[in-house]
Amino acid sequence: MFWSDPISFIGTALENLLLGWGLAPAAVTVIMKLVSAGLVGTVSLGLVIFTIWLERKLYARIQDRLGPNRVGPWGIFQTFPDMVKIFTKEYITPNGADKVVYNLAPILSVSAVLLLWAVIPYAKTVVGTEVNVGVLYIVAVGAIGTLSLIMAGWSSNNKYALLGAFRAVAQMVSYEVPMVLALLVPVILAGTMGINGIVDAQHSLWFVIASPLAAFLFFISSQAEIGRAPFDLLEAESELVAGYQTEYSGLKFGMFYVGEFLHAFTVSAITASLFFGGWQGPWSVEYPILGMAYFFIKTFIVYFFVIVLRISMPRLRIDQLLNFNWKFLTPIALVLLIATAITQKAMQQAQVAGWVTLLVQFLVNVLIAWGTVEIMRRYARGERARVAEPRPVAMAPKS
Repeated sequence: MFWSDPISFIGTALENLLLGWGLAPAAVTVIMKLVSAGLVGTVSLGLVIFTIWLERKLYARIQDRLGPNRVGPWGIFQTFPDMVKIFTKEYITPNGADKVVYNLAPILSVSAVLLLWAVIPYAKTVVGTEVNVGVLYIVAVGAIGTLSLIMAGWSSNNKYALLGAFRAVAQMVSYEVPMVLALLVPVILAGTMGINGIVDAQHSLWFVIASPLAAFLFFISSQAEIGRAPFDLLEAESELVAGYQTEYSGLKFGMFYVGEFLHAFTVSAITASLFFGGWQGPWSVEYPILGMAYFFIKTFIVYFFVIVLRISMPRLRIDQLLNFNWKFLTPIALVLLIATAITQKAMQQAQVAGWVTLLVQFLVNVLIAWGTVEIMRRYARGERARVAEPRPVAMAPKS
């Protein structure tokens, strides 16, 4: 019925219409795929217009300011004149730049994020394409976004942009390690690498409850992956002018800008799907339109915390950032992944399934978190004792 599943109803009607015109089934399949891709891209880019306004208003609310309030009610149309300004600004290509790579980088920045939406399920029956290795696809496509930043900094013939590219290599490649390890936890719990399969496996209990540490590790690592504060060293304006995008202007700069905002919202959607049940909710299977509502509500809640993290944390130094990854996040992710795999296999051998297995996984997470806090507490005590020890004062020789 139309009211229970309007997307599938319209898709089936369009497919029957094309077949009725005498088109070959293969041609109809290609047309339907193109229409689906166009809809997903349009919705994703349309969300950027709203999220930019939302982020500005939340910044203003947190900082006791007004934010956009002139163009349209509550300033909701402020993004449109900003778009006109970016479209009409002059395009500048610096002398000595590698023009092909320089112009390709902003295109890759946006397209890499749009490709991620192809496997994110809006509802049970509303998904761009079903891929049985969706998690692997997310990791692979996410690397294209990293490549675009490296290309931008390398091709700009600017030392500040080049330093931003070097930081992108150090930061993004490093933080991919705990992010991938955290991604494997819901894969183990669900027994599938398909995103829709992982969401479907959370019908009894969300994975954020079964493995809160994995959700925390993925959330923090993903913020570093997209280069948002406090992990925005690759575009640190107080040090590198604007980092990798220093030499970009007009629409080329705007594409990086859109890519950053869309990537932040995309990461929120992935987090909501992997750990918060995605479209799961009361009557979400019978009414996919309701599942879409659940999905976007959860995504915007996660996105709210993305904004709060950006507005409330100071920028880290590069040594602090890498130490935090290699000495804290990566070891915890490794221990968590091994413990999750062993526990899941033990539960399968004991023929225990359902919420009991997830509850045991939660207790394992609590144990790992307690052990981590205890190790950090003892280390901090040792450091305080070392610093507090009186140092012998060297006596000056008598004349």
